[in-house]
Amino acid sequence: MVGSVIVVPEEANRLLLDCPVLVLNRLWQPIHTCSVKRAIRLVCLGHAQIVQTDGDAQYQTHDLISWAEHSSGHLAGELIRTVRHAFRAPRIIVLALYDRIPRKEVKFTRQNVFLRDDFMCQYCGQKFAERELNLDHVVPRDKGGKTTWDNIVTSCIRCNTRKANKLAYEVGMNLLRKPKAPRWRPIFGKRPELSEDESWAQFLQPDRERVKVSG
Repeated sequence: MVGSVIVVPEEANRLLLDCPVLVLNRLWQPIHTCSVKRAIRLVCLGHAQIVQTDGDAQYQTHDLISWAEHSSGHLAGELIRTVRHAFRAPRIIVLALYDRIPRKEVKFTRQNVFLRDDFMCQYCGQKFAERELNLDHVVPRDKGGKTTWDNIVTSCIRCNTRKANKLAYEVGMNLLRKPKAPRWRPIFGKRPELSEDESWAQFLQPDRERVKVSG
């Protein structure tokens, strides 16, 4: 039975099992990401199918057995090995029943402000390591400024110290762009090193003429 497959905990498997997978709802709309390990579990339970992202049958869906057949011929180092099968790590899965899109807003956190601003100081325009960054109130709190998406920006320590509790123009500084709440995306908030897979682009920024759902 496919549902009884147990993943063998080898070191190579562990690395692949932690990679991100894009999750689509039943209408093929992106809703979030999960690990390869979680994706395989959903497929084993019959709650999802793996979406093929290459070859002539792109966007064809697979259960675990047909995915193992599709994976044959690939390099051994690219394969996840289980008790019964060896297969490529999936990049995208589509859920069998769930058809809703969660209404989500990006949580306001220090890390997410840095991600929104691409770790770039919004005054000097330079990128910094996270430890060299701070949050700045565009309108200082003692002037009525709030700690919200549209009043907080990423600032390097030097610019933050220079601006202090003043408005930018008062100290001859300029804001690169007006801050606002970021648009929620399935990958927002993921660690920068876990960048989205190229195969996700068609679903995150879809060209409707190209996407064809297979039966």
